[in-house]
Amino acid sequence: MINNCVVTDYITPEEYLDMRQSVEWSVFPIEQATEGIKNTTHICCIRLEDKPIAVARVIWDHGYTVFISDVIVRPEYQKQGLGRALVENIMSYLHAQLKPGYRFMICLMAVKGKEEFYKKFGFVERPNENFGCGMHQWIEG
Repeated sequence: MINNCVVTDYITPEEYLDMRQSVEWSVFPIEQATEGIKNTTHICCIRLEDKPIAVARVIWDHGYTVFISDVIVRPEYQKQGLGRALVENIMSYLHAQLKPGYRFMICLMAVKGKEEFYKKFGFVERPNENFGCGMHQWIEG
């Protein structure tokens, strides 16, 4: 990981939208970003000189379903271990939440071409012999 980075558990809505834009993901109104961040269970934000350069979020129902969302590393900082640091932080957080006998189903939607990265953490591709492919839908107002 890059020297002098600081890991925080926060990101502002403006910073979050800027991070999304940095990797050419869709952006949406600030009100949506504000609510999304407010309702996020866990945020891992890596900062350099107080500027976010990598971020990931966890959305969890506090039952068994966990969704890892928005694993974003600014393009100029990719391939330097930041994505790994984000996912390791998230997995450590989730392991710390487990109680005896608990199980979590951790879901994510990998950007095309990043599947091998997530396999290193034990994630399995879908479809496979047991599961169909993941799906999603955007709706707009």
